[in-house]
Amino acid sequence: MPIALIPVLLLVIPILEIAVFILVGNLIGLWPTLGLVVVTAIFGTLLLRRQGLDTLARIQAETRAGRVPARELVNGVMIAIAGVLLLTPGLVTDTLGFLLFVPAIRDAVWNFLKARVVVVAAGGFGRGSGPAPRGDPDVVDLSGAEFERRPDPTTPWRGTDGQSAPDGEPPRRILH
Repeated sequence: MPIALIPVLLLVIPILEIAVFILVGNLIGLWPTLGLVVVTAIFGTLLLRRQGLDTLARIQAETRAGRVPARELVNGVMIAIAGVLLLTPGLVTDTLGFLLFVPAIRDAVWNFLKARVVVVAAGGFGRGSGPAPRGDPDVVDLSGAEFERRPDPTTPWRGTDGQSAPDGEPPRRILH
């Protein structure tokens, strides 16, 4: 989505919401329309909790199996967007939010994105997640003997005695 489209959406969506709210209000009345908005927010919150926890469990299962949980992550993002849309007052955003809770629609979005997005594991997902190969010019590989911790006297992060905090303790900041 081009960045220039965002200001247009920020203008069009509220106008569309107001128009739909007026149309539905004329059909079923003011109080039922307001009740519909509140009920969809409550129902959306319940759906968000259930599907969000299910998606989180699937992400954890894929990670434990050593696979990149790309599909589950995309589903999680779509469920989070659905939750935001459902908590936003309005009937159009509620409709879009409920559509994102439908697994078939999320699968269609996944199939669309799958060919256009590459998900790369940053580490901990099985093959290819170990240390960089030797000879990589961007990697400095030090042994324990080559690495030495030296206190930096110019750092603002030091203990009350002006020395670096010992390992295991959080550093304390002293303002001068």
